[in-house]
Amino acid sequence: MTLLDGKKVSTKLKDELKQEVNELKKNGIEPCLAVILVGDDKASKTYVSNKAKACKECEIKSIVYELGHDTTQNELLALINTLNYDDSVDGILVQLPLPSHINKDIIIQSINSNKDVDGFHPTNIGFLSANIKGSFLPCTPAGIIYLLKEYKINLKGLDVVIIGASNIVGKPLLMMFLNEEATVSICHLQTKDIKTYTQKADLIVVAAGCANLLKADMVKEGVIVLDVGINKIGSKLLGDVDFENVSKKASFISPVPGGVGPMTIAMLLKNTVKAAKNRLKAAK
Repeated sequence: MTLLDGKKVSTKLKDELKQEVNELKKNGIEPCLAVILVGDDKASKTYVSNKAKACKECEIKSIVYELGHDTTQNELLALINTLNYDDSVDGILVQLPLPSHINKDIIIQSINSNKDVDGFHPTNIGFLSANIKGSFLPCTPAGIIYLLKEYKINLKGLDVVIIGASNIVGKPLLMMFLNEEATVSICHLQTKDIKTYTQKADLIVVAAGCANLLKADMVKEGVIVLDVGINKIGSKLLGDVDFENVSKKASFISPVPGGVGPMTIAMLLKNTVKAAKNRLKAAK
């Protein structure tokens, strides 16, 4: 069994990005990411803090806007509009989830697609669906594909099962695997018997938010497993995979923590640097 070490791969990528950032600065471009946090969700605050820390490691400018829970949708839209027209800002990220009185879809669509470093804007999702290069890819799915390729795993022709059909992970990842010429099935809450899919799969990605959902009797020998889940049970942090037992059958498996999580942040930085490069091209 080989551990898919996202921490190690992300560190290598961040070192490469730091060099690219220094080159951009020599050309008068300082990559800048603006992150907006609405409310006081503890997990969201931690995520935003981690993103700011990662930006600092790569010498990317990070601006964090912390807005109160009572911020109106129009006030949030006004801030996004200001950032859309700020030429010094390359990437805009609105941390999810948002308070219930704010429509997430309206907010995502209000971000300039050229600054949508989360990769959630319908324009970027459309480019992904059509397999047109150059758009911003959603960070967690992109991180999974990058991690697999770093370990020289050929995706062409593999039977892939994704558990979880969210707009953030499952759906865009489905398209990415298809673009890599894999054969993909996606399971969700209404899937009758997940085991019938997973037992035949060469590669399984679990992104369901359910601790230890994928068990050893659900997988075949030599399977490749990516665990996207983060579940806090007491003081323990667990993934969606029964790691102890599934790892005995897997050829490759990602841990929690230290697997997909670090790759998600690294892809956010990669998208931000890409946006800064686009700004430099436009200036020439």
